[in-house]
Amino acid sequence: MNDDNTPPAATPIARRKPKADIETIGGRKLKPSTLMMGHGYDATLSEGSLKPPIFLTSTFAFESAAAGKKFFEHITGKREGPADGLVYGRFNGPNQEILEDRLAVWDEADDSLVFSSGMSAIATMLLALVGQNDVIVHSGPLYAATETLIARILSRFGVGFVDFPAGATREEIDAIIDRAKAMAEEKGGKVALVYLESPANPTNALVDVEAVRAARDAAFPGDQKPAIAIDNTFLGPLWQQPIKQGAELVVYSLTKYAGGHSDLVAGGVSGNQALINIMRPMRNVIGTICDPNTAWMLLRSLETLELRMTRAGENAAKVCAYLKAHPKVEGLGYLGMIDDPRQQDIFDRHCSGAGSTFSVFIKGGEAESFKFLDALKIAKLAVSLGGTETLASHPAAMTHLSVPQERKDALGITDNLVRISIGIEDPDDLIADFEQALAQV
Repeated sequence: MNDDNTPPAATPIARRKPKADIETIGGRKLKPSTLMMGHGYDATLSEGSLKPPIFLTSTFAFESAAAGKKFFEHITGKREGPADGLVYGRFNGPNQEILEDRLAVWDEADDSLVFSSGMSAIATMLLALVGQNDVIVHSGPLYAATETLIARILSRFGVGFVDFPAGATREEIDAIIDRAKAMAEEKGGKVALVYLESPANPTNALVDVEAVRAARDAAFPGDQKPAIAIDNTFLGPLWQQPIKQGAELVVYSLTKYAGGHSDLVAGGVSGNQALINIMRPMRNVIGTICDPNTAWMLLRSLETLELRMTRAGENAAKVCAYLKAHPKVEGLGYLGMIDDPRQQDIFDRHCSGAGSTFSVFIKGGEAESFKFLDALKIAKLAVSLGGTETLASHPAAMTHLSVPQERKDALGITDNLVRISIGIEDPDDLIADFEQALAQV
């Protein structure tokens, strides 16, 4: 004790670093489904809790003033790389960082960022990578909100775009990139991003990512190349890993298969470290990070992702085999039953499974499709996809209602297209439901 009876000042104890993750055993690389059970989390840092607690705090105490300065040097860009520690809920948090570590595992990505929704992930990426008078090259169709963001909102700030159909050949992609370069030169900007969605929503058309990468590299032989980003929500991360085909950023609506229970909204981007490092400061500024509770729920969901997606994929194969032979079904947009040889070639090179979301074309039009939808008893009439339950919707009248009619016609979003996302129910029960609903058409 000091003379004034006050205790001596305690020496600050530095935060202990977490244990190194175990990613291999005996030279064997552990699979993502195994790593989901503990990767990125050290229980001894949380009182031995087997699962990560939910860290409901808005701010974090610094070890010292110098440590606080160092963190903000990272956040403001005066030091390279992410902040080595926890700062403030708009920047990072334990649940979000564990989630990002695990999300990156699936695509073998350098790093990941998580967001409050799929669209906030896309918006943050575009704001970080695209500047005034730049040009975006994108495939089509895209999710309607993505098209709206590019064509109606970014265009207000001088951003231009050119697009190509999802199934375009290398020669067609070359021509589109040439158009983009000419547009960028005329506007005084640059070709800033190549943005893909594959399979396309809602037609399931596939983009040849390898051809896009070859076309991009040929058109931009130097170091300054527009990044290639792809929305991988329909097949990822289990049935498609586009980084292996040449994409540099992979975008997810984590609401869908990653969340998988229709009880959360979130988004993610995984990929090249240099590009993630450009996006992170933008997320810090505009505050699009997902909240701790949502991150915790996603950690729970990732543990069963492989099981859920596998069961849903098996169910979809059985249901589509039934639907293909039904006299009131005009056709199927299912990746397990591709008619086009070029699309089959892309599927064989890019995909390891056909997924569980597909389009069914009902003989007739909107009236017949609505009769089918209204008669469903097990499948829920709702937008979204990738949940444990089967969902059905009418894109032309719902999710893509805002898309101009001529563009819907060009992209094959017809009035008789019904989008189905198969869940994990008993497949024979689902077939019985579709059978009775088609009988009402």
